[in-house]
Amino acid sequence: MTLTTGSAFASQVDTVEIFSASMHKQIRCIVVRPDNYRFTGTRYPVLYLLHGWSGNYGGWLTDAPQLRQHADKYQMLIVCPDGGYDSWYIDSPVDSMARYETHISQEVVHYIDYYYYTRQEPAGRAIAGLSMGGHGAMSLAIRHPEVFGAAGSMAGGLDLRAWKKNNWDLQGVLGDPELHWDNWEQFSVVNLVSRLQKLKTPLIIDCGTSDFFIEANREMHRRLLEMGYPHEYTERPGEHNGHYWGRAVDFQVLFFARFFDE
Repeated sequence: MTLTTGSAFASQVDTVEIFSASMHKQIRCIVVRPDNYRFTGTRYPVLYLLHGWSGNYGGWLTDAPQLRQHADKYQMLIVCPDGGYDSWYIDSPVDSMARYETHISQEVVHYIDYYYYTRQEPAGRAIAGLSMGGHGAMSLAIRHPEVFGAAGSMAGGLDLRAWKKNNWDLQGVLGDPELHWDNWEQFSVVNLVSRLQKLKTPLIIDCGTSDFFIEANREMHRRLLEMGYPHEYTERPGEHNGHYWGRAVDFQVLFFARFFDE
């Protein structure tokens, strides 16, 4: 375990390195823990927050430094793993060294549960993210209900199919859409909605009305409504930037705090 600790607000911030056996490398991660955190008494719920495309593990505390206060107020651990520059948090079917679904859902979760005093069941774990991380959080929760009990997306890119011509290197993780369109269909989270019929995973989704991902969010909302699946959906003025999700995360943290208390 590699660990450095810093103090800001009342909470403590640990920067750890987690070895990924699936990708054969050390990957950094931030853990925000309450100031009165201890290895006795009630175990702590964990909120995993995923960064966006081109970001890294440190991005959330830059855009939303109030997360340190939330950890104290709601007595939860907030974990910010690294999802690579452009992984989209999947186990790539075309790049054997891109295994970020495995990294987050297994390697990171196992590490956190081993080194921290956590609730080790889906009712004590939630996952959310921004942009690429919004897609990742919803996908991981739907694919791994045995790990994550609730999920959220902020300004999420929830339908990858709409972006087969882009600069985000989706082809690098999904393959050429002309040759591997089935991958684009399979990994787009809007197409995973039907799996929720057998689940009871609380979902919260929000997006800015001037965000280029707004139509994908509306489509996700529409599909959930058609299925009669309970969820919280919000549109508010905003664009695709840190100002938007730096505020949106406050509502999501509250949503998950209530989930943990149920």
